[in-house]
Amino acid sequence: MTWALKRQIFYVGVLLTFFAVFSFLIVFPSLKKEPTCMDGKQNGVETGVDCGGSCQNACTTEVEPVSVLWSRVFKVVPGRYNAVAYLLNQNKNTAVKKINYKFRFADQDNIYLGKREGSTFIPPAGRFAIFEPAVDVGHSIPVYTTFEWSEEPEWLQVSEEKIRQLQIVVSDIQLADETTSPRLSATVKNNSFFIISEVSFVVVLYDAIGNVLSASRTYLDKLDGQEVAEINFTWPEPILGVVVAKEIIPMYDIFLVKLK
Repeated sequence: MTWALKRQIFYVGVLLTFFAVFSFLIVFPSLKKEPTCMDGKQNGVETGVDCGGSCQNACTTEVEPVSVLWSRVFKVVPGRYNAVAYLLNQNKNTAVKKINYKFRFADQDNIYLGKREGSTFIPPAGRFAIFEPAVDVGHSIPVYTTFEWSEEPEWLQVSEEKIRQLQIVVSDIQLADETTSPRLSATVKNNSFFIISEVSFVVVLYDAIGNVLSASRTYLDKLDGQEVAEINFTWPEPILGVVVAKEIIPMYDIFLVKLK
């Protein structure tokens, strides 16, 4: 082997070594990349592909579907009704930021009268209500009401500590003038240090055997930490039946809640 050939082999070897080291420095970091919740793999402390564990997305296989306990309409004035769906989320620390839904209405002969669509959030852990006001059915009388989701929910995990701290306490519920122009008042208190924005309250009225007589809704733009406020509900017509129990359900998007 000549000296010139040896020199050429040396230079080629140096060049190959340089490219090998350079390629290693580029490829190695990608091979050792830290697991994320968006890499399309089940890694790290995930319990599914990009879900569960430390990821915000909850795994659908670990979430129970929301139960629709009942859906009904309540007459406001002739031709206009409020639609209410009463639901139960059995999942303690999962919620949905936004989801579309649909009410459908039919008369006593099961003739389709129309639908009302909307969007809402699903709060974690417990019963909640979806309220659609002023449904116009003309001269028809809706007897059957159905409620369904228009899409699959995208469940997100919520801190159990945050859920535990967030408490709106309802007290001093007073119903007056049931047989003329009913009005109901109550006191609400934000028992946490969180600022709760866009709070709605749905009231459901029951008779002695648990039948639902009517429902209504009211709003507060904001409820500051430790704030106490009064809420009021009204009805334009008398409530048919004797009201024995009153349930007020606070509704707010937990993803909008912030500390002071």
